[in-house]
Amino acid sequence: MLLLEWPGKSPECAGMPEHPAVYHMLDVAAVAERLIAPFQLAPDLRDAFVLLIALHDLGKISDSFRAMVRGAQAQGPRHWELTEVLLHKHDDLLAPRMGGDPDTRCTLYAAVAGHHGKPPSLNLGTLPKPPRIRDYMNAVRHVGMGADAAAEVIEAFCALWPEASLEGLALPEAVRFSWWLPGLCAAADWVGSNTRWFKAQAPGPDLSDYLAQARQTAAVAVAQAGLSGAAVQSGPVFDFTLRPMQAACTDLPLPKGPMLAVIEDETGAGKTEAALILAHRMVQAGKGRGLYFALPTMATADAMFRRAALILGRMFAQPTLTLAHGRAGLSADFRDVIADGERHEDEPGCTAWLAESRRRALLADVGVGTIDQALMSVLPVRHQSLRHFGLSSKILIVDEVHEMGEPYIATELERLLQMHHAAGGSAILLTATLPMALRERLLATYGGGPVSPAYPALTVARGDAITAFPSDPRPVKGPVLVERLDAVERAVGHIAEAAGQGAACVWVRNSVDEAVAAVEALRAEGIFAHLLHARFALCDRKRIEAEVLARVGKAGTGRAGFTLVGTQVLESSLDLDFDVMVTDLAPIAALIQRAGRLWRHMDERPHARRPVAAPVLQVLSPDPDHVADDRWLRVTLGRGAWVYDLADVWRTARVVFAAGRIEAPKGLRALIEAVHGPEAEPVPEVLGRAEVEALGKAAAHRTQAVHNLVDLAAGYRDGGGASSDTSYPTRLGGPSRTLVLARSTPNGLEPWAEREGLSLAEAWALSEVSARAARLDKLPLPDQAAPEIRAVTQDWPEWKRADLKVCLVTEDGTICEGLRYDRSLGLLFDGDIS
Repeated sequence: MLLLEWPGKSPECAGMPEHPAVYHMLDVAAVAERLIAPFQLAPDLRDAFVLLIALHDLGKISDSFRAMVRGAQAQGPRHWELTEVLLHKHDDLLAPRMGGDPDTRCTLYAAVAGHHGKPPSLNLGTLPKPPRIRDYMNAVRHVGMGADAAAEVIEAFCALWPEASLEGLALPEAVRFSWWLPGLCAAADWVGSNTRWFKAQAPGPDLSDYLAQARQTAAVAVAQAGLSGAAVQSGPVFDFTLRPMQAACTDLPLPKGPMLAVIEDETGAGKTEAALILAHRMVQAGKGRGLYFALPTMATADAMFRRAALILGRMFAQPTLTLAHGRAGLSADFRDVIADGERHEDEPGCTAWLAESRRRALLADVGVGTIDQALMSVLPVRHQSLRHFGLSSKILIVDEVHEMGEPYIATELERLLQMHHAAGGSAILLTATLPMALRERLLATYGGGPVSPAYPALTVARGDAITAFPSDPRPVKGPVLVERLDAVERAVGHIAEAAGQGAACVWVRNSVDEAVAAVEALRAEGIFAHLLHARFALCDRKRIEAEVLARVGKAGTGRAGFTLVGTQVLESSLDLDFDVMVTDLAPIAALIQRAGRLWRHMDERPHARRPVAAPVLQVLSPDPDHVADDRWLRVTLGRGAWVYDLADVWRTARVVFAAGRIEAPKGLRALIEAVHGPEAEPVPEVLGRAEVEALGKAAAHRTQAVHNLVDLAAGYRDGGGASSDTSYPTRLGGPSRTLVLARSTPNGLEPWAEREGLSLAEAWALSEVSARAARLDKLPLPDQAAPEIRAVTQDWPEWKRADLKVCLVTEDGTICEGLRYDRSLGLLFDGDIS
């Protein structure tokens, strides 16, 4: 059979056969049949998609690809672009068999051709005649003798899926599927190209017999890759007495079709468990076959991963579980679940195939990761469609949504929900402090929802809102009183006194520099304060987090007198419980989150066991009633005054000091809306310019987000892209630089992180620390061409040598003039500490 003479892959080694292109195409189609089966598609449309995926590498039936496989220099368009050319050229063969109008077919041709993570770039136009005929004919010239053979392949493959049909598929639906189909094709291609399962075979079986063989192999491959899906378990997810929101999620009527639910409740009310209960019911109702937890930071994702690993076995039978963020490989918890061996039915696991790539993580039954991994499914970056396909079968659970209210990321989140809804996906949003205006915008992505100021609330788009909840029988801390401290010295004195009385104390500062200064001031008063912020090497941050959790976590011991100073990393990443809290003035959402770490676990430590009489939030702040100029906040908070929009901070001060308390849950809505709602108080005239600048910045960020996002209406070919992940950021902020800390040994430079139990690569990764580029770029950092540094980096890829700077930390902590590192204080710039 002459079709088998066109190679699909080079021989793995000398003496091995070339795997025919048509065999490879059928391998991938057989995998696609497995992956597409659970989606609720009409049989004829499902077969049409499989047939198109079978033709995804039609461009390998070309003179140029065959020459390249056999050692010649690549010339002309890439094979996947030639796929689209050949599908255009032979549309007269596909049209009578598949039906559909020309634009619909063209849209889907481009989708399967773009399975390498980016859409085709040749300007072919639409059928029946490409407008740029010269480019088209040049591409056909590179196909050469393959043009007639490609026609034979199309005829033969159509006979293998005779029921395939696009009839009735309108162009808007084809455009919607054009974002999803490349991801399905890419996933099938990755599995179908893996020689662990699909070994090279010399020409032999005819196409029908080979497809039967490939289908048997595909069943094994999909299962071993971890893509065959997990059965949903029956029975309750939890066996403890449910709290009010959790009980509401048990009884909530589920609407037909895709749904969006918003869970609003105070910090510590059990929203995560409520979401798991609701998600389990949604999976049982066929609204998804898995979950993706999207968290605001890697630290929160790591914490959620540990929790998820313990409970998923009650939701699914042997689910695959992945951790999806840039440092997932450094998580000991994640490494523990990566295995190809047998597991108990209540144990989640992760296959080696899934763990190989962060992009594959969203294909697992359950993924836990940062919101960034999900947001990349709506940015024009390479393999955007793969992420979209992976998410499309999941219940998307977005936690800490209030932390995504910044205009840029909020606009991305809206687009993510729109795209997820269009693919038939459902979602749950969790929040403690979401402004009503943002809630309405997010609900609008699923058709809108009831508008109610009630709090707590369980709101369903196009459905009802549950706003009446019984009282929680568990011990409550009651209102958190709010008092103002007008100077750093008073804050230091308050903590020193409380720590001396045996209270577990925390001071949350807005900036790292001010946090370091606070630690120095407390230590000068004889209080050994611990410090936690984002400017530690990862190994030290993990060590400090573990120490802090052991002392003031839910089951912590040795709390008496323990004192911690931290930054925003304390707001959501760790489940901590303090007796006394001081905080820098911050926007109301941040203050509420911080106060949620004050007297948090009342069932573990009721009033009688606390060393202080009541929970009081001491807020370091100038008087909001006396604002002389726009330096109002700077005098009291120093560098911490630059972190948040001044107008929001001033309004927060006015509202919270006037109220004198934060009363959860019933008083939270009023506080949030008084700062962010339409009736918010005008700022003093001297702060007007700052507010105008902030509004302009917010509008610019929204515009930038809209410009950066994929254009859903344009379809994958014209609306997608293939930029690197760094070209289109998931969130805005000043650029940062990453340093890799090293120490000197007789054997040369070694990682700052201890090597015990770690590979060398892991130890170097755990030695990384980041800081703002604007500060680092002013310093004389070590010369990366120095012999001792070149010895470390010589085997690193070029991008890594360009992005990371290896820095020797001397015995006294010096890195260079103006910069040093301390294990207990982190990365220090001149002036951070005296």
